Amino acid sequence: MMNDIKLGKHVIGVNQPVFIIAEAGVNHNGDIDLAKTLIRESKNAGANCIKFQTFKAERVVLNNTPKAEYQKLTTNPKESQFRMLKKLELNEEAHKILFDYCQKTGITFLSTPYNKKDVDFLNILGVDAFKLSSIHIVEPAFIEHVTGKGKPILMSTGMATLAEVDEAVRTIRSISKYDQCVLLQCTTNYPSLPEDANIKAMNTMKQAFDLHVGYSDHTQSYTACIVAVALGAKVIEKHFTLDRNLDGPDHSSSETPESFKQLVKIIREAEKTIGNGIKEPVNIEIQNAKGIRRSIVAAKKFCKGEVITKDSIEFKRPANGISPKFENQLIGRKLRKDVEMNSLIDWNCIE
Repeated sequence: MMNDIKLGKHVIGVNQPVFIIAEAGVNHNGDIDLAKTLIRESKNAGANCIKFQTFKAERVVLNNTPKAEYQKLTTNPKESQFRMLKKLELNEEAHKILFDYCQKTGITFLSTPYNKKDVDFLNILGVDAFKLSSIHIVEPAFIEHVTGKGKPILMSTGMATLAEVDEAVRTIRSISKYDQCVLLQCTTNYPSLPEDANIKAMNTMKQAFDLHVGYSDHTQSYTACIVAVALGAKVIEKHFTLDRNLDGPDHSSSETPESFKQLVKIIREAEKTIGNGIKEPVNIEIQNAKGIRRSIVAAKKFCKGEVITKDSIEFKRPANGISPKFENQLIGRKLRKDVEMNSLIDWNCIE
């Protein structure tokens, strides 16, 4: 039995709405005013949460680390990854300002830490949970440190095998007896191809670990997110930017305020269509059934005492008479009065 996970004013659980994260990441470009605008716009677009990244470049990469291929395509390929990340840092004061601004705006603040010091800082800042990136899935010592804070963990699983996810989950469970963890199916490529989304792997993890699951999307359409919601995702994360043409590694594979708002709308509609799983008519169907279902009617004029045969009746709307399912109970019975052609046959007509 999976536990509900409380995350601020939100709850992640079986009978709860999908928790939607606007992944701002580093799309603030190191500009706190741009970050504030991202917060406002993500709230207006219907996101439950906006997520940033907490790091110091020197604690993430070596000075001469080359950029990933997708980063070369979206930023200066001659620039090192270190130099790129250095420009995208948010200092501690900026974090405090943005955290307070999120509270004022009414949206949950989350951030992905990349170092134990980042974890400690975010914990003191007062985050409701930790969002770990796909790189952390194979870092048990880091996972132990995060789990030790006693807060929920949302963990992306890009690049990971099921065995690696299993090791990460075992690490969490060795520290905490509470299953406050959500596993997010993810494809580590920016943008990623729809055929690489593998949403079914999300439910493979759900079945294997009995944990809530979700999907962190890097594709350039809504399809994978909607499929994930239909298959039971309780968290959806999607990159968010003000403009896909801004300089930076992630803008081109992000949703704009307008497109993110449309995604949220579709997700909320998709949730409504899923229903409760009980096969029964809804209220409007019960009302409509009277005019759409059929009754047994006379296919000819009957005289009193005449025997009903299969060829002497037919089915027509509305459903105010005897239901067609009782046809066999009428065949061979006599009529106690005359019945006109195309008239409903009711039980009072039958001897």
